[in-house]
Amino acid sequence: MPIPAVVQILIADDHALVREGLKRVLNHEPDLQVAAEAADGADAVEQALDERIDLAVLDISMPRKTGLQAARELSHRRPQLRTLILSMYENEQFLFEALKAGASGYVLKSGAENDIVEACRAAVRGESFLYPAAVDGLIRDFIERADQRGNDFDVLTPRELEVLKLIAEGHTSKEIAVMLVISVKTVDQHRTNMLDKLRMHDRVELTRYAIRRGLIEP
Repeated sequence: MPIPAVVQILIADDHALVREGLKRVLNHEPDLQVAAEAADGADAVEQALDERIDLAVLDISMPRKTGLQAARELSHRRPQLRTLILSMYENEQFLFEALKAGASGYVLKSGAENDIVEACRAAVRGESFLYPAAVDGLIRDFIERADQRGNDFDVLTPRELEVLKLIAEGHTSKEIAVMLVISVKTVDQHRTNMLDKLRMHDRVELTRYAIRRGLIEP
């Protein structure tokens, strides 16, 4: 993808102060401009499908869709779009989930004011950006854990993860069915399948699992 003279950026975060802070930093640069904002993951996806947006900066934890879910969907629906995941979590699982979802990088909120400009420029160049601290250690630790864990982390399908997030947010089966345009019976079947796959027994255990996966904040 050719690098535009001025990169048009979407910022998605459910906290207005975070969006305002990032916008201030990015708009100060002559080659970067915040062209759109979103307060939840679903809105971020819709706005990022606009061909005028070159890069989407997505908070990892948002209502309706997480940044990871949004990045994954956008990588399929608009592969040429670059995405960055913004997170408060220095967590190797989230880091590698972000890369697997198609994101160009993972930026910690604690260092965003210093790192976000470099991360945006790297992303539009087609390069990856990982926060500077302890990357080598995170990679080694993740590989070791992956060897021990096998494929458990990928046991749920993307659709099941969508349903899981909404369950953990407290939505009823009927509400989830309306939001995802599926039947209540299908929602209940997804719940049953998740309980079986994860060897869990109720909604409380599913919610705890959703927190561990970073689908919702504790």
